[in-house]
Amino acid sequence: MSEHKIDAPTRREFVRTGGAVMAGLGMAAGSLAAGSQETLAMDGGPKAVTYPADRQAAITRWPRFGAAEKKVLHDLIDNTADSTSFYRELPELEKEWKEYTRSPFVKAHMNGSSALTSMYFALDLPPGSEILLPSYNFFSDCLAMRFFGYVPVFVDVDPKTSCFDLEDAKRKLTKDTKALAPMHAWGLPCELDHLQDFANQKGLILLEDAAHSHGASMQGKKTGTWGQMAIFSFQGSKPLPGVEGGMGMYQTREYFERAAAFGHYEDPVKFAKDSPVRAYEGTGFGQKYRMHPFAAAIIRQQLKGLDERNAVVSKNVRALNSRLLQLAGLSEPRCRADQERVYYYMSMLFLDEAKAGFKRAAMLKALQAEGVPVSFWDYPEQHKLKIYSEAKWWHHTPRIPDSMPGNTQVNSTHFFLPLLHGEVPELVDQYVKAFEKVWAHRAALANA
Repeated sequence: MSEHKIDAPTRREFVRTGGAVMAGLGMAAGSLAAGSQETLAMDGGPKAVTYPADRQAAITRWPRFGAAEKKVLHDLIDNTADSTSFYRELPELEKEWKEYTRSPFVKAHMNGSSALTSMYFALDLPPGSEILLPSYNFFSDCLAMRFFGYVPVFVDVDPKTSCFDLEDAKRKLTKDTKALAPMHAWGLPCELDHLQDFANQKGLILLEDAAHSHGASMQGKKTGTWGQMAIFSFQGSKPLPGVEGGMGMYQTREYFERAAAFGHYEDPVKFAKDSPVRAYEGTGFGQKYRMHPFAAAIIRQQLKGLDERNAVVSKNVRALNSRLLQLAGLSEPRCRADQERVYYYMSMLFLDEAKAGFKRAAMLKALQAEGVPVSFWDYPEQHKLKIYSEAKWWHHTPRIPDSMPGNTQVNSTHFFLPLLHGEVPELVDQYVKAFEKVWAHRAALANA
């Protein structure tokens, strides 16, 4: 397991940073005092957020397609010589994604779910093989296993990150465990160095569900390139949206060829003559998972500005969270210094009700009245869903855990703020003012 040394600050650095923190806390205390003089909007007072609703909608809108995407689609339609010309977009996207991620092999699929199914096929494991993966997850990660006789083994998440809990995984390791498949939840990389060490020690195959983490990295290495295989989704809500689409990532030629041929009958003929998959020319392995070329064209345009867009969103999250985290009971998912996270869908924060002194429901109601579009959405806990308890769907019926305390804590303490896709310091200030105003009335809200 790798270690990361943290140098102790000098006395001058300590005084400077400590002074900045105390100054920030002082300003927060002053703001809270001022906020206590204002009546909450839910009680008839003025809203803290006065930024125009239409401009808020414009700055939080996602996905964001524009003239470049319209032009490339029009050009694709107008300049196509025959029915096969559209498909030139697919190898171009694969080439550009391969270069961006520095991956040895990639394959475009019609969506993330088909990329997952192809990945599990490529594993070529015996029925009954167990794969460790989080229950806090999208169903495709788990259900695609049943087509090959694999068994999902549900692992908890770390409540400080909402990502794969390695310690829980260690407790669930058996002689039948063959792989682990962590998900980088909400764009935050899992602790991939620790997971890779564990996989190597136990002879397991590391897979990655990177569907939320386009552009994220750890120790300078992109998510999707740590595992033996990985998948991305380009569905319209993702950081790199193509309306629909997926991408598979492969570290070996063998995995790549099996995964590609599962859903792309046209691929085996392209492989080297010594490839064991070459013989399946014309049929592949029975599925058709080709990405729509219009999606590929959109994704190629979006990829050009991915890092820039991620940087804008991250800057706004930091501008907001650096002030909100001074309020009692608020925290954000832990991100290590050697991790470069991105943000998928929303920015997630956690509320410790005991430290804050009031309930999440009361906080949400008060903030929404102030004009802050806060929300929460409990990510599905797969182990609680009906299909996993019915033997008829499974070669080996999954074992259902009694509890998942990490899942429960994340779902019961989180809330979301919208991502801001532009420079809007005035709106950030108003969101902060709304939080400080609500926190100044915590005693009253405790009884709400």
